[in-house]
Amino acid sequence: MKKEKVIIIGSGPAGLTAAIYTARAGLEPLVFSGSQLGGQISITSDVENYPGFPEGTTGPELVTFMQQQAERFGARIEYDEVTGVDFRNGSPFTLESYSGVYQADAVIIATGASHRMLDVPGEKELVGKGVSYCATCDGFFFRDKDVVVVGGGDSALEEAIFLTRFANSIRIIHRRDELRAGEHLKNKAMANEKISFIWDSVVTEINGEAKVEAVQLKNVKTGEMSSLTIDGVFVFIGHTPNSQMFKGQLELDEKGYLVTDRKMQTSVEGVFAAGEIQDSLFRQIASSVGQGTSAALSAERWLEDQK
Repeated sequence: MKKEKVIIIGSGPAGLTAAIYTARAGLEPLVFSGSQLGGQISITSDVENYPGFPEGTTGPELVTFMQQQAERFGARIEYDEVTGVDFRNGSPFTLESYSGVYQADAVIIATGASHRMLDVPGEKELVGKGVSYCATCDGFFFRDKDVVVVGGGDSALEEAIFLTRFANSIRIIHRRDELRAGEHLKNKAMANEKISFIWDSVVTEINGEAKVEAVQLKNVKTGEMSSLTIDGVFVFIGHTPNSQMFKGQLELDEKGYLVTDRKMQTSVEGVFAAGEIQDSLFRQIASSVGQGTSAALSAERWLEDQK
């Protein structure tokens, strides 16, 4: 069994930032990359809202910079996935991966959350080419374009309203004939001249070669099929926190997100969390970086207190 001072589960902005700070503290963190180094940001083509890059950067480039910075201070990246944890007996904690069993004095969880996808033909192929799951991140690239927003909850309406700053028109596609969002958002969206609604419909396919060109729609009540020429598809049908592995061991909220205190500590002392695994509200690179910083500093101080 391999023994570590700090193990970080996840390699997105929160995880890599935690790695930078714990490495600078001399804790030699081991970072499990998970199935995708960099997490969701690694498939984000353009990043223009992260401080320090006036001309913008790309998701993969930002991940590379963060990784290099963490490794420069002594962090180690393990291209492997944690498959099981045991936090029940306190520190040191036991973690299992495909490559073996580990123990860690402290653990920082940064496994993130996954966008719920439509799971229709063309969606995966056109991510970053007109298919997006973040209006705040990508709305700027659709200035004077026509886009659709898929969803009917608060997030869908909030993002649709945000997109009115840039897009020429926004059509909200909802599988029902009534929105699930709060009254204030409903009224605000319906009063906006740029926003219109396509009711009782689902997207069955997204078309395009180098970029999104059209979506295929099906009316769930009549079965009628139609095609809509469009420049972008924004999907907001919810997020799923990657917390299944922690059920029964750490406190989760009603949506499955890890519950943390102001120090980013979970319900178990010595286990911390940062990024979208515990943040259902902001879900931004910058906020995840801040949370990763807090988790790392808290882990460092907690370990010092244990001596």
